[in-house]
Amino acid sequence: MTVLLYALGVLAVALGIAVSIALHELGHLIPAKAFGVRVTQYMIGFGPTILSRRRGETEYGVKAIPLGGYIRMIGMYPPRRDDAPGTIREDSTGLFQQMAQDAREWEAEQYDPAESHRTFSALTVPRKLVVMLGGPTMNLLISAVLLGVLVCGIGLPASSTTVETVSRCVLPADAPEGTSCTGHPEAPALAAGIEPGDRLLEIDGHAIDQWADVTSAVRGAGDREIDVVVERDGERITLHATPILDERPVIAEDGSAKTDAHGDVVTEEVGFLGVGPGQELRRQSPLEVPGMVLQTFEGTARIVVTLPMRLIDVGKAAFGDGERDPDGPIGVVGVSRLAGEVASADQPRFDLTAKVSTLISMLASLNMALFVFNLIPLMPLDGGHVAGALVEGVRRRIARWRGRPDPGPVDMSRLLPLTNVVALLFLAMTVMLLYADIVDPITLFP
Repeated sequence: MTVLLYALGVLAVALGIAVSIALHELGHLIPAKAFGVRVTQYMIGFGPTILSRRRGETEYGVKAIPLGGYIRMIGMYPPRRDDAPGTIREDSTGLFQQMAQDAREWEAEQYDPAESHRTFSALTVPRKLVVMLGGPTMNLLISAVLLGVLVCGIGLPASSTTVETVSRCVLPADAPEGTSCTGHPEAPALAAGIEPGDRLLEIDGHAIDQWADVTSAVRGAGDREIDVVVERDGERITLHATPILDERPVIAEDGSAKTDAHGDVVTEEVGFLGVGPGQELRRQSPLEVPGMVLQTFEGTARIVVTLPMRLIDVGKAAFGDGERDPDGPIGVVGVSRLAGEVASADQPRFDLTAKVSTLISMLASLNMALFVFNLIPLMPLDGGHVAGALVEGVRRRIARWRGRPDPGPVDMSRLLPLTNVVALLFLAMTVMLLYADIVDPITLFP
């Protein structure tokens, strides 16, 4: 059964990634066709074609290596303008120029000159931006929809009013994990008979609606005896507890422990009971979705900006004795392994709802990563084409201001050497992450 659940988790995420890629390419395809560009291929994957079907002028298909996708539009590179008579063509003066010329000639052979008005290079700058941003925008929308499902449909993890843990003794706030209870007083909650699974209803006459109410009531009680009303097995029970005064961290508005200028935790003497909350999924208002999308975007952007350093750390972990950062980059194999672990997890906190929620969260994060990564202004990424279109727009506007002839489209074929280098770097990154995910995988349950 565990193996079957593991396989189902892998299959679910693989299917989600495939759909995300398909919709990304659809984000390019729809505006391209709407603007009259001739699209010859819409493919999911790379390498040999497994299955394809032609509809109209476009071939739709699936390829053998499921690591991306593409649409092929005619005329991605603009045709070469004829040089003035008697001059030497720049295209013939060097290796890189020859490479660009060969690329343009190959592109020109793919369509009839009568269709030059249907090429990508013939589009206006705004339309080029719409076509190239259509794919990443689709991933952003997918991420936003999935986060909306999490926030409003399933709910976000939040502390419940049900007791999950009861301390055996009172330890200092800075005591390391695993400290023995020998020589320390018994925790007030344990002495009062509070048990894991009890739902807290009232403390010292204060109704308990959320865990923050528990913290407030206990801290304010000091060291006097208070009544604690709990629900246990459907029965309402009143217990008597005497919190003790103890140095505890000062809680900030966001629920974290306050620290001083030196980074040390700020403490205060307050009442201490010794209970820990359980977790539950709590649905939020749709108004919370934009904030979640922004938070996910910021977290992903930080990873992408620091990607070179993070990849170095991955290399040290895979080929040396470094530790793998659980929040660092991860490849397709690593994502699949995590999905399998989630689906096959046999732990109380991982019920079916929690598993579905985690898998949806993973897909939302992956789509946000596709959105951010594709905006990097380097060829062959979408961001590279966007940068080229923006440069083209600036050049044309400057030419109009100066009363000069239209300089025409930016010839992105001149960037082919850099494009090939970037493509090789991406391939190397993919291979290294694949190796790291096999020899030193990130796991949910170390």
